[in-house]
Amino acid sequence: MHITAPTDPRASEIGKILETEKDIEHLQQHLREVIEGAAFKASQRSGQFLKYIVDQAIAGHFESLKERVIGIELFGRSPSYDTGEDAIVRVTASDVRKRLLQHYGRDGAASEFRISLPLGAYIPEIARRTRSSANGSLHLSGTEVEPDQVAEMPHPELLHGSVHVPLHDVAVESSRPGVRAGIPRLFFIAAFCALALIAPAVIVWNRFSVVEVVPRSSLLWSAFFRSPHSTQIITSDPNIAEIDGFTGGQLSVSDYANHNYVPDPSKLTPEVADWCRNILRGDKAAAVDMPIAVYIGQMALASSRNVSVHAARSIQIQDLASEDNFAFLGSPRSNPWSALFSDQLDFRFEFDPKAKTEFIRNERPRPQEASTYVPTAPGWQTGRTFATVALVKNPDQVGRVLLIAGATGEGTAAAGRFITDAPRLNATLKKCGVKNSGEVQQWQLLLQLNAMAGAPSNVDVVACHLLDGSQNR
Repeated sequence: MHITAPTDPRASEIGKILETEKDIEHLQQHLREVIEGAAFKASQRSGQFLKYIVDQAIAGHFESLKERVIGIELFGRSPSYDTGEDAIVRVTASDVRKRLLQHYGRDGAASEFRISLPLGAYIPEIARRTRSSANGSLHLSGTEVEPDQVAEMPHPELLHGSVHVPLHDVAVESSRPGVRAGIPRLFFIAAFCALALIAPAVIVWNRFSVVEVVPRSSLLWSAFFRSPHSTQIITSDPNIAEIDGFTGGQLSVSDYANHNYVPDPSKLTPEVADWCRNILRGDKAAAVDMPIAVYIGQMALASSRNVSVHAARSIQIQDLASEDNFAFLGSPRSNPWSALFSDQLDFRFEFDPKAKTEFIRNERPRPQEASTYVPTAPGWQTGRTFATVALVKNPDQVGRVLLIAGATGEGTAAAGRFITDAPRLNATLKKCGVKNSGEVQQWQLLLQLNAMAGAPSNVDVVACHLLDGSQNR
């Protein structure tokens, strides 16, 4: 294969990495290893998709890397097919992102190349690294990476970012309410592809990712990745919150762990009971979780940590007895596992059965702090809501637990966006008294935000508490 003189700037960027025919051969060999590896072995279609988009990118045929063209040329769809009704390209791209994460998180740590597919795009990013022959240390664009350094990313708009860590086998479900009894909700098997409605132009970097690798300047990530073990991201279970809406209560973590998802089905009509059984088929995650998981996954990989993403319903209580780091997305109402760590928190989610909403109770109010924080905007409505971010211990383990949760989906989205704003997050934690020292401190932030029809805005830090007897608590 020969690359002609590029006219597209993206082809020029590829040419900087693949300067010779030998470079192209090495990339093609890497591509074969990826496709024949364990992550892609079970999906011939995803392997064909990955080969197609990489081959087209190498050849500079970026006009072929559009949804309709891929559907026609790779999947044999008619030129007039409806991409809104037939989501084969988006679904396959979602699966490819997932499998790429599995490959590089498990088998590709020493790979010369890394291939990724940003959210909302079908043009792959191809990155390359070199190793110094003198000492074998890893170099990214001339920057030496120490083993214990962590990575920080420029703040992406989570709904439009170019981070590209895919997810484990979970379907994605819109968190928008409106399901009436007896009417099944339309499930979106790979809706997180649509999160990136305005994807930026893809640039092929001569490094592994868009992150900047820095010393231990991040008070969150340097502490979270202090353990050398893997990172597990646990997405929420929005169907459980919907079932709770019908039963009028909140499922306990004990019932959830025992798969007793509808503790008293006799309280439900046969129609609703049947609907509950239907929505519990398969594991799903809220759409707001997807970009947060992408960001944390990117940070884990850039910090040389293996990462996996699991739906809450797919794990067992014994899975938490691990030295791994865990990140739980969603409040106890949508991710009951997070309730296991509530006793370490000052700001705790509680459920009001009369209002049928969650609120936050302040267990240790300080001057000018309220004892309760009650949202005025249930999901997809306009008003005020709250969220928390906390870093705590995993009891009897060495790993850390990151809790990102909102009283509504908009709150969780806002909390996820807040952790990507590295300068603001660092300044907030320093003001709180968190130090960049050898001992990892536990802390919790309370955030307030405005919500309007599903969109969070004006995120303010209401309070920051040091936890677990830390100094200045």
